[in-house]
Amino acid sequence: MNRPERPELMIAERPPRRRRLWLWMAIVVVLTIVLFGAILGFPIAAFMAKPFPAPPPASVATAMARFEEWQPQTQVVGSFRPVRGADLSVEVSGIVDQVSFDSGGDVEAGAQILKLRDGDDVAKLHTLEAARDLAQSNFDRDQAQLQRMLISRAQFDVTAATLKSSQAQVAEQQAIVAKKTVRAPFAGHLGIRAVNAGQYIAPGTVVVTLQALDPIFLDFSLPQQQLSQIKIGQNVNVKVDAYPKQAFTGKITTIDPKVDPATRNVAVRATLPNPDRRLLPGMFANAEIATASMQRYITLPQAAITFNPYGNMVYLVQEATDDKGNKTLKAQQTVVTTGSTRGDQIAVLSGLKEGDVVVTAGQLKLQNNAAVVVNNAVTPSNEPNPQPHEQ
Repeated sequence: MNRPERPELMIAERPPRRRRLWLWMAIVVVLTIVLFGAILGFPIAAFMAKPFPAPPPASVATAMARFEEWQPQTQVVGSFRPVRGADLSVEVSGIVDQVSFDSGGDVEAGAQILKLRDGDDVAKLHTLEAARDLAQSNFDRDQAQLQRMLISRAQFDVTAATLKSSQAQVAEQQAIVAKKTVRAPFAGHLGIRAVNAGQYIAPGTVVVTLQALDPIFLDFSLPQQQLSQIKIGQNVNVKVDAYPKQAFTGKITTIDPKVDPATRNVAVRATLPNPDRRLLPGMFANAEIATASMQRYITLPQAAITFNPYGNMVYLVQEATDDKGNKTLKAQQTVVTTGSTRGDQIAVLSGLKEGDVVVTAGQLKLQNNAAVVVNNAVTPSNEPNPQPHEQ
């Protein structure tokens, strides 16, 4: 007799409907991925198999490294000062009586510049001189009588004291009268007149400036580290903005015997001839001091150097051969050691040899072994003494 099957066993033997549905969905997804992979895989593989086209060569400007004579120099900034200079003024107040100079003229030492009204002071001086002359006569007479014992010594002492007092009063009044006249303390060139006849001026009023312009001083400062590089008699080449195409030459005449403790600089003075009076006190000047003997350095335009914290570099242009045997130019990066600069140039101490071709413009678009093409239609300035050009 057959027993009926239990319902729970029948359910366990058949997979659930939901599980079958997920299984079919997974199969469809896998087949879809395989199909799309077969369709797209071949074009991608073919594209990846093709070589990427090389970028076009970069256009750069170049210069050839070469040796040049190099004079080590120290550059300083200074100001001109007169050998002797003063703003002439009056010591006492008064009304201007005479102006004895012309603006921009030359005067000798002791020449009268200006005179104040001094009639009252001169009259008083004459009165004091008369009293002095009387005291002198009394002194001479009493001195003769004293020798004959006709007067006492005490009376003679009074007469002598009276004479000395009169002489002192005359000297004082003479000084007052002298202060009413302004004279040139030294020979020099006058500036613009600041007062006129009839004008009342107070003590200290500037009348005119007087400057001795030939020769003229140039004062500047140097760091104490460079003190050993200068000495008395050393040549100084000077340029001023007023005359950009002219150079002036002088010599170091004074080195201050102390160093400023605040700045650690030492004051230096050079003297320059100035027969044409083109250099004026107060002018700003740039000066160069030759500090060593002539050297020979490889020089480049400063624009050729790429300055980095980990080293200064340049790009060398070298010939190379591609896969097809064609000649090409490649940029090869190399580290250099640089020295001092002058104008637009910089000295290269190591890393280059004479004849190397160096990129001077266009470095920003380069990388090591990049292909380049040379175009020197426009090149950076490479002047040791550049001059301004009018456009």
